[in-house]
Formats: sequence, structure tokens, C-alpha cells
Amino acid sequence: MTLERRLEDILRASPSMMTVLTLARELDLPDWLIVSGAVYQRVWNHVTGREPDYGVRDYDLVYFDPDTSYDAEDVHIKRAAALCPPPLDALVEVRNQARVHLWFEAHFGEPYEPLTSSAEALSRFVCPAFGVGVRLEADDRLTIEAPFGLEDVFAMILRPNPNRPTAAGWERTTTSARTRWPEVTVVAPV
Repeated sequence: MTLERRLEDILRASPSMMTVLTLARELDLPDWLIVSGAVYQRVWNHVTGREPDYGVRDYDLVYFDPDTSYDAEDVHIKRAAALCPPPLDALVEVRNQARVHLWFEAHFGEPYEPLTSSAEALSRFVCPAFGVGVRLEADDRLTIEAPFGLEDVFAMILRPNPNRPTAAGWERTTTSARTRWPEVTVVAPV
């Protein structure tokens, strides 16, 4: 069985994840994906025998819209909050990836070139294992975006992103992951 198929089986076995994917599909945002922890953490929970939702703090729902105004993004944030029942209304975080370059450097202290798609954002996450996103298509097919592959996700390895080897937040992010999943292997930046 391929890693993509294993990931799909894990995600489909999680009722909360499937609810969020179905609601995200209803929002019909341009170029949307559920990314990062909501995806890879479910794999880690499966691998370690934990409940599917263990340690999952939120659902990052990203999309790509050339309208980079905060007002346009806020409309989608409010639409998602209205559509999602509690507690999901507080857990689904909607962000336009076309806007990231506008605030990233001020927030994280490193430059960030504009993106051209939601999938491209995955190639810039702190660790390759975090760079995974999924979308539930109209025909119920699951699209998986993983520019670095899924090997590190299933092996529970956190290594620096080769595109951002000295990414801000490395220590905080890896420490947080190891606190919840002590089985994680961290490969230190060189």
C-alpha cells in the first residue's frame, strides 16, 4: 500500500477530519487545502496508537485568492465560523496564502516571497513533515499535496526544510511536537 493510500485511510477514519473537509468543501474557497498539524498529527496518532484527535489543536484551512485585502479574507473567516458547528467554529483557522508575504517578515523575522498557490506554501513550512495538505473534491476523491513526500510524516522525523534550513521557530515548533509525541525524531539544523 502506498503512503498516499495509507494517509487517505487514516484521514477517512477520523470523523472530525472528514467533517472539517466536508465543511471546507462547502465553503468552496479558491485553491483550498487543510494543511499541517490536522493532517500529519493524525498520522502520528495512528502510528503511535493514539486517538485520531489527540494533540490536534486546530485545522488550518488555507486558500489562494489574488485579492490580498484583509477585508476579503475576513469575509471567508466569518463564513467558516458561521458554517462550522462548535467547537469547530473556533478550531478552523482560515488564511489566504496570497497574503502571507504581507505579514510574515514582521511576525517571524525572515523574508517571505509571494506565493502563487496554496500547494506552494507547503514547500516553505518549517519541516518537510509539516508540508502536507488535503482537499476533499466534489466527487469525494481526496487530493493530497506533499511536495517533500510522506516518508518523514510516517517515520515521525522532523528535519529542517531544505528551502528554509534556518527557519524561525524551529526550536519552539520541534519542542512542542516532542512534548506531545515523544516518539518524534528531531534532526537538528546544520
